[in-house]
This record gives sequence, C-alpha cells and structure tokens, in this order.
Amino acid sequence: MIHPAAVLTVTEVHREAAAKPPAEIVVRHGDSLSGIAARYHIVWPGLYEANRGVIGGNPNLINPGQHLRIPSAKAALRLATAYRPPAPVVSQPSAAAGPVTSEASSAGSSAPAGSFQQCVISRESGGNAQVMNSTGHYGLYQFSESTWVANGGSAGTFGHASVAEQNQVFANTYAASGTSAWAPYDGC
Repeated sequence: MIHPAAVLTVTEVHREAAAKPPAEIVVRHGDSLSGIAARYHIVWPGLYEANRGVIGGNPNLINPGQHLRIPSAKAALRLATAYRPPAPVVSQPSAAAGPVTSEASSAGSSAPAGSFQQCVISRESGGNAQVMNSTGHYGLYQFSESTWVANGGSAGTFGHASVAEQNQVFANTYAASGTSAWAPYDGC
C-alpha cells in the first residue's frame, strides 16, 4: 500500500518540475521571442535580455538552431527592466527610398535606421512582431484587423503574421495613405 503522504510528495515534485522551464531550448523554424516567452509564461524582453549575446541587437531576428536560455519568470521580469528598444531617429521618408518591402526585409524587420518605418516600429511595438494590445491592434505596426485586411493582409494571418507580411502590409498602407496612419499618434 502506498502511503498518502508519499503520493502527495510525488505530486508536488511533478507540479514543481512542470512549473520550471527547461534550462535551454533550441529555436525552431517559425519561432519568435514572444511566442517562446508565451510558451514558458515569461515576458519576452526578459527572454531577450537573457540571450542578447546569442541573438544580437535585433530581438526580432532569431534563427533556427540557436540555443536560448529560458530564465525563470522572476528572473525574466528582473531582466526585462534592462530592455531598451532602439532609440528612433525621427525623419520623414524620402520618395526615392520609400518603405522597406517584404523582399528587402525577409530576414526580419530590418527597416533602415532613422527611417519613418523604424520610428513606427519602435513607437508602436518596441520591435515585438507578435504583440497584441488590449484594443486588438497587432504586430510591428499595430494594425487594426480592418486596416490589415483593407491593405492586403490576410484575415487568416492577423494575429500571427510573419514579419515579411507585416512589412508588406505596411508598404501597402504607406503607399495608399502616406504617414497619416501613424504620424499623428507616434510623432514620427
């Protein structure tokens, strides 16, 4: 016969083990920092800061095969206080340069430093491509679902679109409306 106290101890050990994230994970194709952080119930800026040396300066650019350390929730919160998004350099886009298209940024949201696009990314999402705010605005540029669809975004990918698709919808919106969708709100 198993003593009830022994069963409780085993259950508690299993609960504790389930609550602890693994010490390290390997990035898979399609992973994002925010997605990984959500899986382990931690904040993505803390995950980024714990792995800045592996990831580099762009938190939106993680690569399959990278080994990331998963901090505890408490450590992630503490590390997140050190996170600072890249400071935007406010400038108006030139007609010749235009916004970055999906072909130019397929590796990540690599908008040119100092561009209108980079300013919007910094002010709207802090560079988190998968962030959803409390009013339902999503992604790098914080599109509403109606604006997303009206400017070529797929209704089926709203809320989990690739960076390339987000950049393409930004380019479409910018081509149709210029800076008016963001400038009054962001100061870009």
